[in-house]
Amino acid sequence: MDDLGQLATALAALAPSCGPVRLIAVDGHAGSGKTTFAARLARACGEGTPVLHLDDLATHDELFAWTDRMRREVIDPLSAGRTALFHPYDWNLRRFLDPVPLPAAPVVLVEGVGAGRRALRPQLAAVLWMERAAASSWDRGRARDGDGLADFWDGWTAAETRHFSADPSRPHADLLVRECCEGYEWRPGPAGRHENARA
Repeated sequence: MDDLGQLATALAALAPSCGPVRLIAVDGHAGSGKTTFAARLARACGEGTPVLHLDDLATHDELFAWTDRMRREVIDPLSAGRTALFHPYDWNLRRFLDPVPLPAAPVVLVEGVGAGRRALRPQLAAVLWMERAAASSWDRGRARDGDGLADFWDGWTAAETRHFSADPSRPHADLLVRECCEGYEWRPGPAGRHENARA
């Protein structure tokens, strides 16, 4: 196991939440490090652990209005123990692409802003929140994406603020995850069920 092995073991021991799947949300502000953390956690969970990126379900016109698509293309088939087929959105072409399989693995990670939203929580085994403030996260995201996406970020931050004001995820987090100089540390969140740990 790598440095996230302890957390991976704890998540695998949870009761299935979506049919045979333990659906784990990795939520947090845009730019908070969700994608990198989810990739490392997936490796710790073992070969074949899939990661669903919510950027593949959101669109320019529906930054947060993807719940029905998520339920239809992902939740319903996984709940039945079937491989899901979802249509990823291409942000350059501005259209959906051919379907991509998402297997009903023992653990499936869902990463993205709003992954721990109210509509999905009944199907989630755990909500992991990246503990980085909004302003710090957004500055990091803007620096990563460059000046060419400045207008997009202006619209995004306003939309994200509205979303979390109406449907906050952090109060429902089982774990608060903080990026350290080397690895991560985590502690129980407001809805936490796990012990303090450090990767």
